[in-house]
Amino acid sequence: MSEENETPKRTRKPLGLKRAVESGEVKQTFSHGRTNKVAVEVKRRRKLVKPGEEPAPTPAPAPEPAPEAKKPEPAPAPAPKKPAPKKPAASDETPQERVARMQREAEEERLRLAEEARKREEEQARQAAEDEKKRAEEKKKAEEEAAKQSKAEKEAAAKAEAEAPAAAPEAAPAEETAKAPSPRKFTPVARPEPKRPEKKKDDKKAARPERGGASGGGGADKRRSGKLTVNKALNEDEGRRARSLAALKRAREKERRAQGGGSSQPREKQVRDVIVPEAITVGELAKRMGEKGADLVKELFNLDMMVTVNQTIDQDTAELLVEQFGHNIQKVSESDVDISAEEDVDPEETMKPRPPVVVVMGHVDHGKTSLLDALRKTNVTRGEAGGITQHIGAYQVTTKDKSKITFLDTPGHAAFSEMRARGANVTDIVVLVVAADDGIMPQTIEAINHAKAANVPMIVAINKIDKPEANPQNIRNRLLEHEVIVEEMSGDVQDVEVSAKEGTGLEELIEKINLQAELMELKARPDRDAEATVVEAQLDKGRGPVATVLINRGTLKRGDTFVVGTQSGKVRALIDDQGKQVKEAGPSVPVEVLGLSGVPSAGDMLTVVENEQRAREVAQYRQEKATEKRTALAPTSFDTMFNKSNVIEWPVVVKADVQGSVEAITSALHNLSNDDIKVRVLHAGVGAITETDVQLAAGSKAPIIGFNVRPNAKARELVKRDGVRMMYHDVIYHLTDEITKELLGELGPLKVENVVGRAEVKQVFPAGKRDKAAGLLVEEGVIRKGLHARLTRDDVIVSATVIQSLRRFKDDVDEVRAGLECGVVLEDTNDIKAGDQLEVYEVKEEERTL
Repeated sequence: MSEENETPKRTRKPLGLKRAVESGEVKQTFSHGRTNKVAVEVKRRRKLVKPGEEPAPTPAPAPEPAPEAKKPEPAPAPAPKKPAPKKPAASDETPQERVARMQREAEEERLRLAEEARKREEEQARQAAEDEKKRAEEKKKAEEEAAKQSKAEKEAAAKAEAEAPAAAPEAAPAEETAKAPSPRKFTPVARPEPKRPEKKKDDKKAARPERGGASGGGGADKRRSGKLTVNKALNEDEGRRARSLAALKRAREKERRAQGGGSSQPREKQVRDVIVPEAITVGELAKRMGEKGADLVKELFNLDMMVTVNQTIDQDTAELLVEQFGHNIQKVSESDVDISAEEDVDPEETMKPRPPVVVVMGHVDHGKTSLLDALRKTNVTRGEAGGITQHIGAYQVTTKDKSKITFLDTPGHAAFSEMRARGANVTDIVVLVVAADDGIMPQTIEAINHAKAANVPMIVAINKIDKPEANPQNIRNRLLEHEVIVEEMSGDVQDVEVSAKEGTGLEELIEKINLQAELMELKARPDRDAEATVVEAQLDKGRGPVATVLINRGTLKRGDTFVVGTQSGKVRALIDDQGKQVKEAGPSVPVEVLGLSGVPSAGDMLTVVENEQRAREVAQYRQEKATEKRTALAPTSFDTMFNKSNVIEWPVVVKADVQGSVEAITSALHNLSNDDIKVRVLHAGVGAITETDVQLAAGSKAPIIGFNVRPNAKARELVKRDGVRMMYHDVIYHLTDEITKELLGELGPLKVENVVGRAEVKQVFPAGKRDKAAGLLVEEGVIRKGLHARLTRDDVIVSATVIQSLRRFKDDVDEVRAGLECGVVLEDTNDIKAGDQLEVYEVKEEERTL
C-alpha cells in the first residue's frame, strides 16, 4: 500500500526533463511567504523551405516513463506531413505545456495547408497549359478546314460560270443569295471536365469556337454570343465591341456637318395665334405665347415699364409684346366670355304656345294671397308669419278646361318694392288686387307704376266685396287719378269684383286672364337649352343652395350644366310647386333647382351651357366684375379714408331665410339712415347664423338680425361666450320698428340751442387766487347764472364754458338784463381779454325722429 502511494511521486518528477524545446525556470512569489518554481518553454525559430523541399524532421519528444499513459507512434507516411504527437493526459499537463502544445499544433497545420495550396497551384498551372495547347490545336485545325472549304467554293463558282456564260443578269442577285453563308461543318471538340467549380466558365469560353471557324456550334454558343466578358472585350480575336449610343450620335452629327457644311440647323420658331383679352398678366401672356416670362419682363423693362410676372398689363401693351416676339394676336373682349341672351332669337316656326305668367300685386292685407289660395284651393296665408307674404311664391293652377296658369305672389309691404318690381318684369299679366273697403293705398300706387314701367297689361281685381262697407265704384273712380281706366268707364283695363273669402268672381277672373293671354299670343320654343329667371333663392340646411326659377324658354332637364349670376352648377333635382320631383320643366313652369355652387341673387338669369368648364369660366368672369364694382365704391384716396365725420355708424349683421328678404331688410335699413346716424351692414347673407357671423359681430360689437333663421349649436355657444346681441324677427315691419328705436336710442334726444343774451367784455380784473372776473355790458337779452356761454374773440370761439357766478356791484344776482353792467366769473377758463364777446344760450332736449 505504501509502495502504491509512492509511485506518483516518482512519476511526476521527470515531466519537466528532456523537452524538445529549450526551457528555463522562473520563480513565482505569492503572499504569506509562499513561492513556486515554474518551467518556461522557449519557442524555436521557424525555418522556411523552398517549394518541393521537405522540411527538416523535428526530433520526437522523449518517451514518457509511464508506458500505460502513452500510445506507440504510427508508422511514417510517404507524405511530407509529420503526424502530430500524442496529447498527454489532461491531468498530467500543466497550463504552460498545454499552451505550447496548441501553438505547436497550429504551426504544423499552417505548414500543411501552405503545402497543399502550393501543390494545387502547380496542378492548375499545368492544366491551364494543357488547355491552351488544345485550344491552339483546335484553332489551327479550324483555319485549315475553312481554307479548304473556301478553295472548294471558288472552284465550284468558276466551273458554274464556265458552264453557263449567257445567264440572265436578273439571276445574279439570286445566285449571290444562294451563295451567301455556306453551312458550317460540326467538328466535335473534346472538352475536359473542369476540376474546380470556379474554372467552369473559363473552360467553356476556351472551348467556344471562333466566329469564322468551321464549327457549326450548338445553340448554346449562339445564345451566349451576346454576353460581353473581359477577355472578349480585350481579345481582338473574339471580335470588336458594338458601338455605343454616344458614338453613333457623334457619327450622325459628323455626317450632318459634312452635308450641311456647318453645325446643326437651328429649329424654326413656331408662330402662335395668341388670344389676348382686355387685361392679362405677364405670366399668362408668356404661357400663351410659349415664351419665358423673364424674356417678357426684360422686354417691358426696355419699354420703361417696371413690372413683374404677376402684374396685369392692358391689351395694347400685350399687343406690342406679341408682335415683338413674332406671334399673331387675336384681340378678344372680356365681355365676349359672358353670355348674352339678346343675341339669341328663336325662329318663329319653332315657337309653341305656353301658359301665361300672372303676378298678383297690391297693398299689404288687401287679400292677394287669400285670392291665390282660393284659386289653388290651398291655405298659404296660415303658414306666413304675421299673416303677410314675405317671399315670392310661384304656383301653377290648372283650370277646368285643362289649361294652366302660372301665378307669382309678391309681398305687399313697402320694404318689398324690389320683389314687386322683379315680379312685374318676369310676368305677362299683372293682377292688381284692391280691397273694396280700403281703397287706393301707397303700395297699390307703387304696383301700378311697376306694371306701367314693365309695359305689362293689367287686370284689376276688386276684392272683399262681401263686406258691407265695400264700395267697388269708389275704387274705379280713384283709379282714374292714376291713369287706370277700367272697361266700365270706357277704358281698356279689365276689372272684376271678387271675394276670396266667399269664392265669388273667381271663374270670371280666370276667364279674363285666359282672354288676355289669347290676345297676347304667348309662345316659346321648348326644344332648346333652357333660360330661366330666379324669382327667389335660399340656403336650405339639408339641400344646400336652392333657387326658385321660372322657365322663360327651352326645357330645363335633370343633369343640365348651367350658370346663374356669379354661381354655376349642375341640376341635381327639379321640384315643382307641389313638392314633387320632376325630370324636366318647360316654358312658364316654376321649379326649385338643386345643385348650385352658391346662393344666387334674386332676379339673376339661369342659362344652360355646354359643359362645366364654360359654366365656371362665365361664373368666374362675373365674380371678377362684381369684385371690381365693389372695390370701385371703396375710398380711393387718403383724404377720404381718413376723413372723420360726425356721422354715427350703427353696424349690424343680417341673416335671412331667402335672398328676397335679405334685399328687403338691407334696403329698409339703408332708408332709415340720415345725416346723423348711418346703418352699416357688415354682412348680409342667406341661411342659418354660423360661427363666422357671430365672430364678425363680436369683433365689431354689432347685433345680429336673424329673419326667420336661428343660430346653429356652435354659434349659440359663441353667442353666450362673447355676449353678442341677437335680434330675431319674422315680420319685417316689426324689425324696422325696433331698428328705428335702436337708432333713436343711439342718438339720444335732440338738443336744441336757444340764444338768451349777448354782452361785451369791458374790463378784466383778478378774482381770488387764480380766477379772473370780467366786467360786462349786456347788449341784448339777459344773462343768467348757470347758463352755457361762448367766449368769442374776433368772431372766433375761444372757449365754451358756463357762467359760474354773476354779480352786480357787490351783490350776487341771478340775471342781468340788457343795458346794465355786471361782473361774471367763467368756469374753467381765464383766457379773457377786453373787447371779447360773450354769447349766453340755453339747451333744450326734444324727441328725435328719423
